[in-house]
Amino acid sequence: MAIDRKALVSRHNPSARGILPLSPLAVGNGEFAFTADVTGLQTFPEAYDVPLGTQSQWGWHSSGGRDAWSLDDVRMQHADAQTSSGGYPVHAEDREEPYHWLRQNPHRLQLGQIGFVFRDASGDVVPHDGVTNAEQTLDMWSGILHSRYNVMGREVTVRTAVHPDADQLAVRVDSPLLAEGRLDITIRFPAPGMTDRSWEKTIGLNWGEPDSHATVLRSNTDHEAVVDRSMDEDGYRLALHWSQGKLRQTGPHSLLLEGRGEHSSLSFVAGFVPSGRLASLVSVQETMEASQAYWEQFWMNGGVVELADSRDPRALELERRIVLSQFVLAIHSAGSIPPQETGLLYNSWFGKPHLEMHWWHAFHFPLWGRAYLLKRSMDWYRDILPAARELARFQGYEGARWPKMVGPEGKQSPSPVATLLIWQQPHPIAMAELLYLSEPTQETLELYGDIVRESADFMASFARWDEAGQRYVLGPPVIPAQENHKAATTWNPTYELEYWRHALELACLWARRQGLPANPKWRDVIDRLSALPQQDGVYLAHENAPDTYTAKNHDHPSMLGALGMLPGVMIDPKVMRQTLRKVLESWRWDTTWGWDFPMAAMTAARLGDGALAVDMLLFETTKNTYLPNGHNYLSRRLSAYLPGNGGLLIAIAMMAAGWQNGPDQHAPGFPNDGSWTVRHEGLHAWM
Repeated sequence: MAIDRKALVSRHNPSARGILPLSPLAVGNGEFAFTADVTGLQTFPEAYDVPLGTQSQWGWHSSGGRDAWSLDDVRMQHADAQTSSGGYPVHAEDREEPYHWLRQNPHRLQLGQIGFVFRDASGDVVPHDGVTNAEQTLDMWSGILHSRYNVMGREVTVRTAVHPDADQLAVRVDSPLLAEGRLDITIRFPAPGMTDRSWEKTIGLNWGEPDSHATVLRSNTDHEAVVDRSMDEDGYRLALHWSQGKLRQTGPHSLLLEGRGEHSSLSFVAGFVPSGRLASLVSVQETMEASQAYWEQFWMNGGVVELADSRDPRALELERRIVLSQFVLAIHSAGSIPPQETGLLYNSWFGKPHLEMHWWHAFHFPLWGRAYLLKRSMDWYRDILPAARELARFQGYEGARWPKMVGPEGKQSPSPVATLLIWQQPHPIAMAELLYLSEPTQETLELYGDIVRESADFMASFARWDEAGQRYVLGPPVIPAQENHKAATTWNPTYELEYWRHALELACLWARRQGLPANPKWRDVIDRLSALPQQDGVYLAHENAPDTYTAKNHDHPSMLGALGMLPGVMIDPKVMRQTLRKVLESWRWDTTWGWDFPMAAMTAARLGDGALAVDMLLFETTKNTYLPNGHNYLSRRLSAYLPGNGGLLIAIAMMAAGWQNGPDQHAPGFPNDGSWTVRHEGLHAWM
């Protein structure tokens, strides 16, 4: 019997009665997102611990200009002692200004806050505690946010949506307050730039520095206006259309749309575009209809998992996390460039993507039958291929090296850790393989063939030949996925070794599919790569980490990824089983991150322990919290951690649909004791 998809999705529609400071609801399309408070707009941002943002994939700014500093102005450190390859901008030292500027720039812009202004009978502004009986629901089947509440005894109902194909917000509000002239709409524009060098203090909006940007009301007629925003060499445009009222500029960076007391209903649309472009606005009704059509197709055509008939009392909560994760990832992690870790919600690490997290954000899309959403950001790798080639060449390597923390143009950011990570390097190969499996055509091979080939060329040249050991070695210097290891004394991390072999094998496979000769160095590295390091019957974080399970038992237990995230061809299942047991016994789980739990679940599933796999997905600890809005919560500074959501969906796809060369049974990653009833459609066993 087919799954009733609408019923499944609708029973998990997130809702709020009153203000939930950590769980605002957002609408978006992958390229643009708008995060609302309980009023349906961004009326009371001070009542929320999470910034109420309006962000896009194209909205970026560089303080003082785009070329104020370059990496030539930062001191390079670390190099391979034998080959002199490398050169990494890891410390500020005596060049703090360019170092920190390059970390902070370009940064993603908050495009503005749009909120209501409610007034009482005397004309005074009503504070947030004057909003009562609030009920808000995000209808995920239509992508429309429904808000209803009372203000001073008057009912207000609001519908909020984003057009699926444009960076356009659409809002309809109905209330007697409009006819009484007591409901207006305010639009405020924050300053660009950062007021603090520490990334965890830059998540909020900057309401200072008014002279650092300009807001010009370019045109303003009875129902339409265009606003131009500029800052240094960057800028954008806001186009507005409304059904009633009058717009006026109330300050250097603020506008007010006055309701004017004409009707009890007001509709408006707000479209954001880069500078110099014209926004083609469509009506609120057309936007709502387009949103309805898009999201219905999204839910009907992708993968689906239903767990509600299970006897395990945790099943409905796991089902909720699965459904909500699909929605938040589709609006925050499905854009034209890899997302930042908080998506289009608010800035983390200055709004920059972390490419090692792209796998966690987007690998699930093809597994859930939505390869088209991964294609959007895969094209970006081709766009930045020249920058990746230049980075490899500068460091003395072949091919293309993908950086870790980047802006939209693909240039690496200085960092004591980010520049020395390597596990992002195989990601484009693995993701290209998923796209080929979803569409096995010559066109797919040609589209991503250069990305696969040049990624592999770098990987082969990065592996250093150890004459004494007659083997290839990774590092030093290198920092593994478990980032609390020093670059100068780290080599052969377990997960990275296995991923190197796996990706180079895929590159050889792609060459055969294309009828092209493979780089002979790929096979040489595969055949003579170092063995996975182990001690006392368990895998180590890396070859020089005897204290993996004592002093270094925090952050990511990344050795588990060698069997779980990967097929683990070099893995001894007995050793990995003991490794998983050792991790469970000794790891400091309060120091982990949201994707560590699905990573451990996938390892358990491949080892045949479905009960443990489920336990890891539902592990009770702060870092594995899923808020009412569906976001994986880590801490106050990271109340939305999308790699956790993506990891959950990757693990569920594998546990429900299986994996390549896995057991031929239904839902092989779940317990088979009858406690779980797993129904699924549209998933792919491609891991």
